Amino acid sequence: MASKEEIKEILDGYDRKNLSVATVCSHSSLQIFNGARKEGFHTVGIAIKERAKFYDAFPRGKPDEFLIVDSYDEIFELTDILREKNAIMIPHGSFVEYLGADRFKELPLPTFGNRAVLEWESSREKQREWLEKHAGIRMPRRIDNPKDIDRPVLVKYNGAKGGRGFFIAKDYADFKLGIDWTKEYNIQEYILGTRYYLHFFYSPIKNDGYRLSRGSLEMLSIDRRDESNIDEIYKLGAQEELKKMGIFPSFVVTGNVPVVLRESLLPKVFELAERTIESSIELFGGMVGPFCLESIVTDKLDIYVFEISSRIVAGTNPFISGSPYADLTEPGMSTGQRIAREIKIANEKDMLSEIIS
Repeated sequence: MASKEEIKEILDGYDRKNLSVATVCSHSSLQIFNGARKEGFHTVGIAIKERAKFYDAFPRGKPDEFLIVDSYDEIFELTDILREKNAIMIPHGSFVEYLGADRFKELPLPTFGNRAVLEWESSREKQREWLEKHAGIRMPRRIDNPKDIDRPVLVKYNGAKGGRGFFIAKDYADFKLGIDWTKEYNIQEYILGTRYYLHFFYSPIKNDGYRLSRGSLEMLSIDRRDESNIDEIYKLGAQEELKKMGIFPSFVVTGNVPVVLRESLLPKVFELAERTIESSIELFGGMVGPFCLESIVTDKLDIYVFEISSRIVAGTNPFISGSPYADLTEPGMSTGQRIAREIKIANEKDMLSEIIS
């Protein structure tokens, strides 16, 4: 991983009055560029050549300039150019997925957030250790041996793939029908309930609001996800009949739907987020900025967390003009703008080292 000393040296050489915000043109980049522009930053988009044109349709989400590459591997060849532009890199799910977690950790550019979280997030084993053992959060039961499947389970592949390849199995025969043996996978109990994706923001430099042992916690929004060819009512009952017809239900995310949680659940979800942050501080120095707790709420109002995303998620895209939660702290605040605001405040307070790695 790029060392703190290396990143600090690069950051010390930056013109702090002319910082740029840069990211890969995908996932949540429209709101990242839009939010950075609102905070007065120059924006740089790294794009595969054929993907740049559609940004003309969204002038407020279009970066001030593009760096065009043939493949994302070429990002490492742009480091000198990005340093000249005093660029702060903003990670998102596609950015990390395209480069791979290991390569992303080596990227020799100042990056928003704490890259040490990738060791804990990219492995489902480490995620479970973090959330279940250290944070004390309830998670769906894990099944180590597929031959032990005796109830509906969700099979997930490692990495941020937008749900691609995930499937439900009821027994070992069902599992064998759907599994890709070439990929690392995780089997967890299928919890019947409603899935909510809870979008939080942790600031180690803010001293008001919902205080933690260090810094403060904000809820910015909540979404649910539309998935390509499966619907809640069919996830269990119709699986076998669909498979007989050659239709294999998938969980590929195709869109996101805004949600407001019943108010009585808000203290519970804040407690989950607080435990997540406090344990991250103990384990690896703290997760910084936006994160998403991917959760299931049962009909008994029990909450299970089945995964964490430690950066901006695409589910925040419906909230480019704010949300019912963000509007109660600052009207119109998006997650993209909140990232830029954190960089701006940290820069003004000479605290960039607290939020950059």
